[in-house]
Amino acid sequence: MRVATTVPKNNLQLVPDAARHVESSGFDSIRMMENSNNPFLSLAVAATMTERVELMTGIAIAFARTPMAVAGMSHDLQLASGGRFKLGLGTQVKGHNERRFSVPWTPPAPRMREYIEVLRAIWRCWEKGTAADYAGEHYRFSLMMPHFVPEVTNLPMVPVTIAAVGPAMLRLAGSHCDGVQLHPFCTRKYVEEAVLPKLAEGWAKSSLPRENFEISGGGFVVTGPDEETVAKIFEYVRFRVAFYGSTRAYWPVFELHGLHDLGQKLNAMVRAEQWDRIAQEISDDVVHLFAAVGTHDTIAKAIEARFGGLSDAMDAIHAPDADPWLTPDVIQDIQRIPSLFTGFNTQW
Repeated sequence: MRVATTVPKNNLQLVPDAARHVESSGFDSIRMMENSNNPFLSLAVAATMTERVELMTGIAIAFARTPMAVAGMSHDLQLASGGRFKLGLGTQVKGHNERRFSVPWTPPAPRMREYIEVLRAIWRCWEKGTAADYAGEHYRFSLMMPHFVPEVTNLPMVPVTIAAVGPAMLRLAGSHCDGVQLHPFCTRKYVEEAVLPKLAEGWAKSSLPRENFEISGGGFVVTGPDEETVAKIFEYVRFRVAFYGSTRAYWPVFELHGLHDLGQKLNAMVRAEQWDRIAQEISDDVVHLFAAVGTHDTIAKAIEARFGGLSDAMDAIHAPDADPWLTPDVIQDIQRIPSLFTGFNTQW
């Protein structure tokens, strides 16, 4: 199993030392989220400071940027890192697209399918000289002049993964992507009974072998060097489960475990702005449905029991007041967990 972590995103001056430390510790990947900061910038700095570790957006918001803009940034990161970049994309929800990013909203799965297709059309045009010839409902690519073609990389195509929650996006991940980033609001039962069947429908269309498709995440990892740290992160995850569980879109996970009433109660509490009370509604047993829990000396066994045979990559949760930092021996213990993923098939 592959192990990911992050580097500081609020100040690029902090990235060089952090990226070198991540690589020397043995992590497989640096994963940068997009919330308050741009994920591409930290990865650009990290690319120049490292030699081995994978660099990935986890995730970058797709529809807020044109495919050409994302294609260009991805090309530059792939070249600078010597082929270590992985592009993770997400749609965000309607309200954020319309009210925060000022972009129109349409059904996300068909639009994301075109987004991925046009990205690859652009990369093939740049790398192999194919024609600028893509026309979809949402995106077009029909113009490319020699002056605007970047340097050929002589590297594999950038792997593309997407964040997926619902059936349509899961099917799209299986049919058009190199991997999927699952939401942490998942249980093992939900991944087995709801996620994998939809991915399989997509794999049937693409004929992509499972070993060339990476499943990342699908729950929380609660760990630390001592019980005190674990307890702090456990309480943070308890709140995250309550927070996500209050949203109707995530109730199918609760329903699979007979917890629909809990979702309704959390939703009512949030509507009443009782944010300081929602975590109290989540029992320890419910937290354990969503998380692998243990100190550094036991977490590998807990991760294998919770995620083994399902997920290929994991990273630990960073709570506001607790550092789960994984030591090289803990990372190696997790990496020994068998994984179905063997590598991306991203040859041109």
